[in-house]
Amino acid sequence: MLQCIAIDDEPLALDLLENYISKIPYLQLVGKCQDAFEATQLLQDKKADLIFVDIQMPGLTGLQFIQSLQQKPMIILVTAYEKFALEGYQLDVVDYLLKPVELERFIKACNKANELHQLRTTATSKHASQPAPTYFFVNADYSLVKVQFNDISWIEGLRDYIKIHLKSTGKPLIVRSGVKAIEQELPPDQFVRVHKSYIVSIESISSIRKNSIFIQDMEIPVGAIYRDAIDRLTGKTDQG
Repeated sequence: MLQCIAIDDEPLALDLLENYISKIPYLQLVGKCQDAFEATQLLQDKKADLIFVDIQMPGLTGLQFIQSLQQKPMIILVTAYEKFALEGYQLDVVDYLLKPVELERFIKACNKANELHQLRTTATSKHASQPAPTYFFVNADYSLVKVQFNDISWIEGLRDYIKIHLKSTGKPLIVRSGVKAIEQELPPDQFVRVHKSYIVSIESISSIRKNSIFIQDMEIPVGAIYRDAIDRLTGKTDQG
């Protein structure tokens, strides 16, 4: 069921939208408004999956209203002015209905919105059901080498190369990459960057001093601009 809102400053046009919406089994009208300001207030209390909105309205136009939305539901524009169609599509609206709106054309636009909603719901469900990866591949020794996240102690940057220090071998894996590029491959809940040249496994940290992190006997410097990350990690605002 798609929850929807209708916005139009013309009462007859608003009543027609309400009537059409009542004929679509997968639509539920949760509010109708005669201007964009009223709709903004309504959206603070009501969830909307789909909004039908006129473009030419006093005070705040439909296009301005769409641009003001931080979280944008699906939008179907309803207007008497075809000249606004291009600008509407640039705002990624689902469809554009010209007044007077015929029921058959209205149903077609709603079906498009419903199909889009189902696709998004399915994609979100699949993404949520997929387990987080536990490894990634790096180019090393002329091969793609599989590295488990939980096998990494720390990563050290050396100009165009990095050293990935592994628990399993006790030896570094040398990879042609930058620190920033490899940082983007790592799960942020398992690793923290502590210096422009170092990323460490949170699990591997033995102790922390103000300007250093220790992994067993290995002392790793903490850069000044990464101090906040360490404070968030330890839940403290100051280290003694």
